[in-house]
Amino acid sequence: MQYRAVKKNDGWWIGWLVDLPGVNAQEKTRKMLIESLKIGAEDILNTPVEPEDEEELIKIEV
Repeated sequence: MQYRAVKKNDGWWIGWLVDLPGVNAQEKTRKMLIESLKIGAEDILNTPVEPEDEEELIKIEV
């Protein structure tokens, strides 16, 4: 997956995955940023798509 990263003036790195909206992170180093993005991608990809008993899946047209 591709990611974008920006180093801010205060030394922090912020980044996000281009191919997986909703996965973003902020870390002190570029290496830590990439690791956090990998963890975020794993979390999103391992989240069940089907709603559980207490959840509801709703489609919204825009």
